[in-house]
Amino acid sequence: MTETSIPRAEQSLDEEDTTTLAVDGDDTEADDTEADDDTDTAAGTRVKKTVGEGDLFRQSEIAADYVEGLLDILDYDGDIDELVSGGRPMVEVVGERLQSLVGQRGATLEALQELTRLAVFRQTGTPSRLLLDVGGYRANRRKELAAVAKNAVEKVKEYGEPVRLDAMSAFERKCVHDVVNAMSGVASESEGVEPNRRIVVRPAD
Repeated sequence: MTETSIPRAEQSLDEEDTTTLAVDGDDTEADDTEADDDTDTAAGTRVKKTVGEGDLFRQSEIAADYVEGLLDILDYDGDIDELVSGGRPMVEVVGERLQSLVGQRGATLEALQELTRLAVFRQTGTPSRLLLDVGGYRANRRKELAAVAKNAVEKVKEYGEPVRLDAMSAFERKCVHDVVNAMSGVASESEGVEPNRRIVVRPAD
């Protein structure tokens, strides 16, 4: 049987938490930021692997070909753009009647993204931080989450108490972290385990 699994690094690939709360009495987890881009040497030292922009664009091309094949199978029409943005490969699908590829709160989109990352991994042998977007869902969701984050920050500053948000996907949590980390006097942390992992916004130490 052919092995088709890909290393699971959902949090490190998308969320890039800087701190994590202990869960169920466990010790605080170590920082796993961008763990997919690191390797452990025999001595246990983490060594950064550099992925060039050419390699990243190659990943986006592989992903675009895979997504195009999926659209053909599903008989969906859409324009596919491959690019590199923010140091990671991206594929954007634009068209009408694509909502079913997004699913409730982006659940289907997240699954498609994992399949697409797997396709890239099988051709390159390297775990990918590819970001897949359909119908502009992620851009719109970022705006919604920015409002959620700002509202939480206002409550924290007004009452001085931590605010726990609803459970979110790794992509959604990273959007919130980015907004909170850009504001003074507050900090954000993630707690819990998937699929119930959530963000806590609290006063900064």
